Amino acid sequence: MDIATILGLVLTFGLILGSILMGGSITAFIDVPSVLIVLGGTTTVSMIYYPLPQVIGAIKVVGNAFKIKVPPASEQLELLITCADKARKEGILALEGQIASIEYPFTQRALRMLVDGIEADALESMLYDEMYAMDDRHKTGAKIFSSLASAAPAMGMVGTLIGLVQMLQNMGDPSSIGPAMAVALLTTFYGAVLANVILSPLSGKLNYRNNRELVVRTVIIKGVLGIANGENPRILGMRLAGELTPADRPEE
Repeated sequence: MDIATILGLVLTFGLILGSILMGGSITAFIDVPSVLIVLGGTTTVSMIYYPLPQVIGAIKVVGNAFKIKVPPASEQLELLITCADKARKEGILALEGQIASIEYPFTQRALRMLVDGIEADALESMLYDEMYAMDDRHKTGAKIFSSLASAAPAMGMVGTLIGLVQMLQNMGDPSSIGPAMAVALLTTFYGAVLANVILSPLSGKLNYRNNRELVVRTVIIKGVLGIANGENPRILGMRLAGELTPADRPEE
């Protein structure tokens, strides 16, 4: 579980709620029609942007922002070096007993295909195709949330304009102008919070998670291909470490 995402959301909403309570009652910031316009409108606009299956898929992808499912690249690098050393000494088939204990599914599948005797060229093509398909799915999910982040403030403005029109129709009663204006502005408030506290940060976190997984999978693919080609484990480790930032490299 990614504590940073959860902590960021809790603290941000806590600061907003605290500011509201310091200035008055929270009930003044609750308006059901405004919520319906912003939440409902933003959701339905997403169906205009993208096909419904992709919108539903984006909801599933959002879970990636709250959990860390990709192991550290340094951990996979060390695992691959160990496998390369074992394969060089005992043969590739000797890795079969080690595969079941590997937790990351992509590494497990890659080594399984290697042990099953798939040629290096075919193995490389299959693994990169899987990685690119994952990249496309994750980027689509992030783009959907980015599009929603743009739509939410617009729907908030639409709600504000609706409220202003309704307010102007009742100008004969001065006592109703203030409350009507407050309600009209609430939709802008809801749209800004939805876009800048939830949707846009989630899009950014999904992009970050995807980029991290691409790095890890690239290291895995190059490592497995190095094992398939009988590359020296030490040289392979140095080459794979070059794919990582200094902070991500294993400690020597």
